[in-house]
Amino acid sequence: MSILERLTDRIEGASGLDALTAPAAAFWGRVLSPSWLTTLASGTKLRHPAHPAAATFTAGSLLSASVLDAAGDRRMRPASELLITAGVVGALPTVVAGWSDWLYTEQAEKRVGLVHAATNATGLTAYGLSLLQRRRGGDGRTAGFVGAAVLAVGGWLGGHLAYAQGVRVDTNAFEAGPTDWTDVAATGDVTVALTQVEVDGVPLLLTRVAGTTVALADRCGHRGAPLSDGEREGDCVVCPWHGARYDLASGDVLTGPAVRPQPAYEVREAGGRVEVRRLEQRALRINPA
Repeated sequence: MSILERLTDRIEGASGLDALTAPAAAFWGRVLSPSWLTTLASGTKLRHPAHPAAATFTAGSLLSASVLDAAGDRRMRPASELLITAGVVGALPTVVAGWSDWLYTEQAEKRVGLVHAATNATGLTAYGLSLLQRRRGGDGRTAGFVGAAVLAVGGWLGGHLAYAQGVRVDTNAFEAGPTDWTDVAATGDVTVALTQVEVDGVPLLLTRVAGTTVALADRCGHRGAPLSDGEREGDCVVCPWHGARYDLASGDVLTGPAVRPQPAYEVREAGGRVEVRRLEQRALRINPA
């Protein structure tokens, strides 16, 4: 086990960090309380989490500056300074989007996320110091190299959050519903109420929109809440855990923090029965033969 893996194991079990996560969650919960801001910071309109994209720009700008600094060519100094400035400015949306994602994590994820944020803040501060030194005629490279090293650790923790802990991964990514028409309910049992049924081990949400039966994956793509336990608002369903709103007919996300649309199934009614299917194209949801 690597040093960083041992470190993350310790962070995940460090319950003492909870004394810090609580006030941080209260603060950012207030800041991001407007639904439009949560939707924006989550990346809902992009159909992709905003934080990784913003972080790529920020970290890429800052680390590129350090690469130019390492080359030792003084003619590159203006370019390095410009890249650091771009990275520092780009950090603002990156930070807001990151805290927005962090708000909806729990326990071990929240602890690692807090350390991830603190580490990146330290690296960003080092780059800010480097920029200040350059503006005052100093060298600034050492502070930049320190910032690069710290950001590398912060980036590793961010990768752990995404790839080991699954933060912001679509919770429907590995579920495959039936590709053949499959009976799920009696036609008379489907009303405007939010009803959960299960087919091939996959929970589905059945309801009617304008008299037509619709079927969506019942597991909220954001954090896995059962949408059938949510509230119906017109032709939308509101997630019972974090308030994301989905269009019941299409599965599209209307307000965050969710970003990916809910998988929508084809539906037909025959002989008093409701049948569904989904022609799956994504290999991650298909077991190899």
